[in-house]
Amino acid sequence: MNKEDPDYIVKIEKAIAEKYGKQAIDNPKKFWNQEKEKEYLKQLKQFYKIKESKEDIKVENKGFFVSEKVLQKDSERQCPVCGLYSFRIKDDLYMNKYKCCFNCYVQYVEGREERWKTGWRPNK
Repeated sequence: MNKEDPDYIVKIEKAIAEKYGKQAIDNPKKFWNQEKEKEYLKQLKQFYKIKESKEDIKVENKGFFVSEKVLQKDSERQCPVCGLYSFRIKDDLYMNKYKCCFNCYVQYVEGREERWKTGWRPNK
């Protein structure tokens, strides 16, 4: 197929219809009607009603309004083994599984997972 061919788009649509079926090339408006529109608007209203009910509550903390979720959230950002404070996603994985950062995992845990799980920790 050559892009300069005047029937190029027709040939593309025909190939798509053969591979994926006639519905793949139909205009989506063809399947939309007033009943579907009413159902869609009903679902949209329900979605926003749920979203509003879960609305974030702001609480004053040290002179600032902060999300209540932030104050209740306990985040493990500091490694209990080495004391490193990290925002790296890679560290989150090891914090959840081994209660240490990636560097401590490589240095102390890797290859010795059973000993780590029994409670062994390095001397500080």
